[in-house]
Formats: sequence, structure tokens, C-alpha cells
Amino acid sequence: MKLLFVSAALSLVASSVYAADAVAVEDVAAIAPTTFSWTGGYVGINAGYAGGKFKNDISGYLVPIPDGARLIRPTGLAGIWDLTANGFVGGVQAGYNWQLSNGFVLGAEADFQGSTLKSKETGSEGNNFFTANSEFTTKVQWWSTVRARLGYTPVERLLVYGTGGLAYGKIKTSYNYNFEYLDDDISSNPSFSTSKTRAGWTVGAGAEYAITSNWTLKSEYLYTDLGTAKMSALMRPFGEGDINSEVKFHTVRVGLNYKF
Repeated sequence: MKLLFVSAALSLVASSVYAADAVAVEDVAAIAPTTFSWTGGYVGINAGYAGGKFKNDISGYLVPIPDGARLIRPTGLAGIWDLTANGFVGGVQAGYNWQLSNGFVLGAEADFQGSTLKSKETGSEGNNFFTANSEFTTKVQWWSTVRARLGYTPVERLLVYGTGGLAYGKIKTSYNYNFEYLDDDISSNPSFSTSKTRAGWTVGAGAEYAITSNWTLKSEYLYTDLGTAKMSALMRPFGEGDINSEVKFHTVRVGLNYKF
């Protein structure tokens, strides 16, 4: 009888210890952090600022109006226009990452950007007899990239990366001129506008942090070269001219991604 009592007591103790261990294991599992993986697809939005130099090489529009400033007289359009450009950008992106066992991450991303990025120069002059105003602009109406990404995770939720690939966008160059004689009510409004879609390249770097298992926040720098857009445009009554617009710019932007 005594042996039976001791055996029962030992069994009860063992059962209690096992149950306690099971509860402890469940509690540890419940509070243990989930391992984050960068593998998977994502979509997101971005916004930022861009700036650079737009170089315009213009020939033609040789009009016999003497003694004018280059902005005011169409004669002065011919030449090199090297102007500072800036503006805001914003758009969407989508991509996919593959995380390797050594901490490196391979990825591919495409994005589309709306843009207010442009260079502009204006001029005006006048007296008691006439007024004249003009504006010359080159603008990136939109641009897009398709890029590879190679990154590394110094800590589980932080990804630093380099990126590069194809860039393409629509470049628009325009000139508006208004000349008016005040006494005779005679005016002249020659102008032109021409645009072209160009392909080039882009390269940059960035960092991305996983806020949760699904949401990541990134900051990114890109240098983009859309090459030279070779365009021609008719400006009545002064004939046709050629415009070669060379577009290069820097972009700094932030983005928010949702990871699937």
C-alpha cells in the first residue's frame, strides 16, 4: 500500500512538471519575435524632389529684328541654353525581393513618376511704345524606371541597397513670345512647343526599414540621364528650328511599401 501511494505521488508530480513545461513553452512561443524575411512582392507610393541642369542647343529662328535681348527677340534663341531645373516628383512602384541565406537581397523594381521638374527662363522689356514678354521652358512631364536592386541586411529589418537600370520619360520644350505696340494696337505672338519620349539610364542607392511584417519605409537617391531629345518645331512666321534638349537630374524621395 505504501509503495502504491509513493508511485501515485510521483506520477502526479511528473504530470504537473510536464504540464508546467508545456505552458512555459507555449508562453515563450507566444512572446518570441517573428523572423522577418524580405522575400516577396510589394507595391507602394513615393514622393520627393528633383533637380539638375537641362542643356538646350537651339539652331534656327533667325529673325531680322536687331538689338534685342536673346529672350525678347526670337533672333536670340539660337545658341546654348544651360539652365537649372527643379521640381517635385511623386508616383508608384512595384517590385519583388529574394532574400539569400547570407544576408544579401536581390530584387527588381519598376516605378512611374509624375513630375513638375522643369527649367524656365523669362524676360521682359518695354517703354512708352511697346511691351514684350517671353518664356522658355524645358520640362520632364513624366518618367519611369525599371531597375535591379542588390542589398544587404546589417540587421534583420534594415535593408541597404544599390540600384540601377533603364530610365525613360517625356521631355517637352516650349517658347512663348508676346510683343505689342501700345499706340497702334499691333501685337505678335510667335511660339512653339515640341515634345519627345526618350530612354536613358539611372543609378542610385537607398535604405529600407520594415516597420511591421507587411509595411516598409524607404528613402532613396537616384541620378537619371534621359539623354538628348532631338526635336524640331515650327514658329510662325519665323520658320522652323531645331532643339536638342539634354536632360540629367538628381532625385531624392521617400516611399511606403506594402509587402505581400
